[in-house]
Amino acid sequence: MERDSDIIIVGGGLNGPALALALADGGFSVTLIDALPARSRDQEGFDGRGYALALASQHLLAAIGVWPQVAENSQPINEVKITDGRAGEGPSGWMLHFDSRELAEGPMGYMVEDRYLSRALQGAVKKHPLIMQINGETVVEQQAGPASVTVTTASGKTLTGSILIGSDGRASGTAKRAGIRRVGHDYGQTALVCAIEHELPHHGIAHQFFMPPGPLAILPLPGNRSSIVWSETTEEAARINALPEGEYLDILRPRFGSFLGQIRLAGTRFTYPLSLTLAEHFTAPRLALIGDAAHGVHPIAGQGLNLGLRDVGALAEVLILARRRGEDIGAPDVLERYQRWRQFDTAVMALATDAFNRLFSNDNSLLRLGRDMGLGVVNALPSLRKRFIREAAGLSGDVPKLLQGRQI
Repeated sequence: MERDSDIIIVGGGLNGPALALALADGGFSVTLIDALPARSRDQEGFDGRGYALALASQHLLAAIGVWPQVAENSQPINEVKITDGRAGEGPSGWMLHFDSRELAEGPMGYMVEDRYLSRALQGAVKKHPLIMQINGETVVEQQAGPASVTVTTASGKTLTGSILIGSDGRASGTAKRAGIRRVGHDYGQTALVCAIEHELPHHGIAHQFFMPPGPLAILPLPGNRSSIVWSETTEEAARINALPEGEYLDILRPRFGSFLGQIRLAGTRFTYPLSLTLAEHFTAPRLALIGDAAHGVHPIAGQGLNLGLRDVGALAEVLILARRRGEDIGAPDVLERYQRWRQFDTAVMALATDAFNRLFSNDNSLLRLGRDMGLGVVNALPSLRKRFIREAAGLSGDVPKLLQGRQI
């Protein structure tokens, strides 16, 4: 039957455009529907939002032709230092230290600001002849049939494709309309996100400082800037975020320390409520979910976007190989290959981040002693430490070809 495109993707953030490019490079025609108007994605100024991209995610961006537009504004993550302690007291004597020099492939990852990554993806989408982008439209209905799927937008437009991809966030309407339920829980924590400028260079070192209310991540940006992701209880985070800049910094400084000299805020302050949420299924008839539409994990390891890009690589590989074999890309057995590939890996990461948050976000003296010793033991065992480094770089497990830097 006649279709508007092979594949319809709902969601124009980061994962949706990345998947559109990967699929279009594989010969599929793609319709990308974004609820936001195009101009809202064209942010020019610095606002402090950034992403810690694992090395494997950088490989994928290179494979779909986006990395050259991002590279000059990226910051390699050369080292990661993980410590435990209390605000104002500094870290304990135990530390877990990851060094990229132990990784033959290069840096563990890169920090990239949202404005550069979003702009590069949007620019590549606009130029690709096989991608049709529809901005400022929301999908209100979807119907899966035996050979195609049809969606209807709020303006009354109908579009037909072989398969529908939901990349529309944790509150995914695509998943809800397909009857896919979610499981999870609220952490009672909120992430305070901002950027700072500091006197001294960070040397590409990322820091994760665990405190009883929640972890503090200090992530290096280009120049003498760092991105801050700082978790507090929900009530305390709301109080802190409402403070004037000077008082906000007065609370941050004892948590941050003085190792980078004097600090001041740069850009905008944000808050994000933290929860664990997993879709019970990643697929339904002629439908697949990626990114936050499929899973949302604690930012304790900075893996949110990286998990989404692994979904992108896996789904693109499954669909492209299925078409080369002459299969119907929306057939249940084809979509099940994607679900088997990604659901277990995602569940393991979700449980790991959940366990780490529970273990470290408390002030129990026995647990503090045990976890501090655990950090020291892992740090003292080179083979185990290297395994963690490869995991952080996204190089472990069944890695999709695009995340290996290979074409499908």
